[in-house]
Amino acid sequence: MAACGFRPLYSEAGGANAKALASVSIGQINNRSGQKLRNFLLERMAPRASNRTSRYNLKIELKESKSNINIRKDESATRANLSITADFVLKGSDGVFTGTVLSTNSYNVLDSDFATLSAENDARNRALRSLAEEIRLRVGTALQNPTVFRKPDPPAPRRQ
Repeated sequence: MAACGFRPLYSEAGGANAKALASVSIGQINNRSGQKLRNFLLERMAPRASNRTSRYNLKIELKESKSNINIRKDESATRANLSITADFVLKGSDGVFTGTVLSTNSYNVLDSDFATLSAENDARNRALRSLAEEIRLRVGTALQNPTVFRKPDPPAPRRQ
């Protein structure tokens, strides 16, 4: 198997082991969904790291949208989709790695406002967990293969 070039993502010999993932500093993300996503990422990328040195910085922006997908004859919805998109930028000495991940979860729209809100919050948590796992996998893969990092453009010369 060694000759085929396959390396498990979690192996100590690979570049994306737990130490490499723990070297990623995760920046603050706006709103409550951002706080939850950041906590899910911290759990997955550095569960036992307390005072670590950061070689990489990860910044994330979230966008959320809702759409009704099952409409009754009286034009009321019975089902809805909640889509959350995360645009991320990983910066390090190797350069910049960017990506976008999307998670869509559906939930029931019920007669009770409280039940609908609870179902929507559950769909949001499922989406955020899915995003955290996908971001962790992409960051881990990027750390294992530094050639995916794009070098930043040099600053434009100043005109006088």
